[in-house]
Amino acid sequence: MIVLICVGSSCHLKGSEQIVELLKKYVEEYHLDNEVTLAGCFCTGQCNRIGVTVQVDDDIHTGITPENFDTFFKEQILNKLKGGEA
Repeated sequence: MIVLICVGSSCHLKGSEQIVELLKKYVEEYHLDNEVTLAGCFCTGQCNRIGVTVQVDDDIHTGITPENFDTFFKEQILNKLKGGEA
């Protein structure tokens, strides 16, 4: 699975650095190092008023914040990797 985190100007100002750190932390905690590739990207053209844009494989998710990150990670990363069992 490839996870791209927008680090363009708008997302940077909305906290993309925090989202990168959370992703790194969760990938390590769940031992997904061999299953998830994290990468930064510049603007995807999906800017949102709140939060950061994150692309998981071909699916783009907007509005990711530290407050909703746990739900995002479990639904969009763990569930997809575990076939809906997380």
